[in-house]
Amino acid sequence: MPEVLFVCVHNAGRSQMAAALLDHHGAGRVLVRSAGSAPASEMNPTVVEAMAELGIDVSKELPKPLTHESARAADVIVTMGCGDTCPVYPGKRYLDWVLADPAGRSLAEVRVIRDEIDRKVRNLLDELSDEVAVR
Repeated sequence: MPEVLFVCVHNAGRSQMAAALLDHHGAGRVLVRSAGSAPASEMNPTVVEAMAELGIDVSKELPKPLTHESARAADVIVTMGCGDTCPVYPGKRYLDWVLADPAGRSLAEVRVIRDEIDRKVRNLLDELSDEVAVR
């Protein structure tokens, strides 16, 4: 089973949305984690609200720090705006998704970010499914 790690700076918005969406769409076919290079103290409330609109509850999630163990365990590491603050682990497949930071944005703006993440997550899931089928 492939394992995906989503990483952003605060792990309170983009990476949490991506992880929740991949977990939802993957329906147990993918192990999913998220982390931040400098985790916030709590989830972005606008992100929680935007995800609730899709029936996905991230209200109980907590921002988590990026650890060497979680990075080493991942087959794919997806970075989202953390730039040089995200360490690089040799031998890992990296994707860098350029996405706006939802911090300080309106619900309408966060919906746009959420929907873009959802499209990217669905494409990643298709790629992972194709790779698993080939194995």
